[in-house]
Amino acid sequence: MAVRKKPTPRRTPDFLWLSGHPALDFVNTRPVLRGHTVELLGDFSALLRWFVAAGLLDQKFATRLNQRWRDTSAAQATHKSLLLFREQLRHAIASLESGKPLPAKMLADLNRLLAQRPLPTQLVSIDRALKKQLRFEPRKPADLFAPISNAAADLFTTLDPQRLRQCESCVLHFHDTTKNATRRWCSMKFCGNRAKVAAYAARQRRSPI
Repeated sequence: MAVRKKPTPRRTPDFLWLSGHPALDFVNTRPVLRGHTVELLGDFSALLRWFVAAGLLDQKFATRLNQRWRDTSAAQATHKSLLLFREQLRHAIASLESGKPLPAKMLADLNRLLAQRPLPTQLVSIDRALKKQLRFEPRKPADLFAPISNAAADLFTTLDPQRLRQCESCVLHFHDTTKNATRRWCSMKFCGNRAKVAAYAARQRRSPI
């Protein structure tokens, strides 16, 4: 059987890709924009669009899944459960960022998900070299938990918790990969520039005429 080529991530403007890790990107799907919390995963179809944009599903396959599942109770239940898991993941990340250990419930729930929704691995030949590649082909809506739980497990086991950050100006989280661990904002384009402009304005107000 031919191996389905891993989809290329589609970085659409509908979502934010500032964190440097897929688990953090998932958590960042509920940002605050112009002072209001915005839900970027408003329904099951939006959830599948995120999976496509993250490179976890190709567009044609996701379209077929959406047509088959979107109006089912299983899809609605999975959508609700994934959003609840996202918030649990957010609190766990905040705990690590503040120097606390991973909450015991998060660890137990994550181990349960990893056992229930394993993510199979296969060997593929790319440029005459064998490489290990995750094989994600969901057969029911709840299988969408597999790449998310695996990403969370990777986050908690491979990244230095001291380099997990929440932006100083907004609610977004990111992995600080700077040499001196000095990154302060989710993005210079967004919060970094705003913070610098605000600091400059404050200095100007304090300056004598």
